[in-house]
Amino acid sequence: MDIEIKKSIKPVNYKSAINMLEKRVQNLALNNGRELIWFLEHKSIFTAGTNFKENEIIEKNIKIFKTNRGGKITWHGPGQIICYMVINLNKRKKDIRKFISVIEKSIIDTLRELDIKSFNDRKNIGIWINHKNKIKKIAAIGIRVKKWIAFHGFSINYSNSLEEYKKIIPCGIKDKGIITIRDIKIVSKEDILKKLKKNLLINLDY
Repeated sequence: MDIEIKKSIKPVNYKSAINMLEKRVQNLALNNGRELIWFLEHKSIFTAGTNFKENEIIEKNIKIFKTNRGGKITWHGPGQIICYMVINLNKRKKDIRKFISVIEKSIIDTLRELDIKSFNDRKNIGIWINHKNKIKKIAAIGIRVKKWIAFHGFSINYSNSLEEYKKIIPCGIKDKGIITIRDIKIVSKEDILKKLKKNLLINLDY
């Protein structure tokens, strides 16, 4: 597997990041360039996927960036781990559900190595935790596939504020909460990224 691993230290502008992913997809479609796993952070931004509905915005004056990934409305910002990917499914199984399950497994495996038990949910995409008898979301997944090249990716709540989520119905789900890794235990971001990178590379080898 020839996958470039990229890590940005400073926050990356959302639109610039998506433009870069789109360009990478075009190059891969022409058999040019490498696949990508990119760890980064964004400044505070609300993004809406192709399935979002206007009634999922609670605070009507917020600015929403409409994007071409699947899924609904979510928030990205400081303290959140974002992983964007450009992965060529022509070289693997042309199966979007399989690719999403690879992402889910990589996040679950990583959290398990940190002694945090998590699970996926077929009905509500993302990764969930049962914390004090309440089901809360710790990671969101949003993917787009073009010419069997998958891009966009996922975010894991690490140490971010949860205040901004009150302005929306995150991912269109009303009856479940949101949690960060730091709400559960103290663990370094570097340690998480190291484990995440290892698990993604293992699980993408199919």
